[in-house]
Amino acid sequence: MDHEHEAPAHPSGPTRADAVTLRPFDLADVDAMMAWASDPAVTAFMTWDAYTSRDALLAFMRDAVLPHPWFRAICLDSGGGEESRRPVGAVSVTPTDDRCRAELCVVVARAHWGKGVATAALKRAVAAAFADLEGVERVEALVDADNAASRRALEKAGFQREALLRSYCVVKGKLRDMVIYSFISTDTLVD
Repeated sequence: MDHEHEAPAHPSGPTRADAVTLRPFDLADVDAMMAWASDPAVTAFMTWDAYTSRDALLAFMRDAVLPHPWFRAICLDSGGGEESRRPVGAVSVTPTDDRCRAELCVVVARAHWGKGVATAALKRAVAAAFADLEGVERVEALVDADNAASRRALEKAGFQREALLRSYCVVKGKLRDMVIYSFISTDTLVD
């Protein structure tokens, strides 16, 4: 399972939360996605390794991202133009076999860590997921216990910490403790 990552504040300052938008991906986003999907720092807490091939990423986009029920590009609306459509991250909400639950994952380019981008994307994603995914009543996220910045982003977005799952999974060959967070449809959305 993927987990999201947001690091300490970046020197260039915060991003306005209202500048963060979500939209479906298209294949033309491959180069923008490659910029952060190939960064080992960005993928450090992910179950997947940094991409080293544009063709492999393009195949992933074609085979997994585009047909996914809820996989969105995180963009920063800078007042229009092509830059405002350029993805700086991704967020997905994946329904499980138990139709009332879905799993959330988010990843943000290193240049946008610590600016509230992940938190704003999480808020928008959870609100949209309940509207878009029929029957989903609970959105949950698993985060590496050592990923304090991601845990903070989830908490700022209104997710509730439920438990520490000891020795829960292997990530990149290492047994990891995970923290599970949830947001249920009756929780109050955070502004």
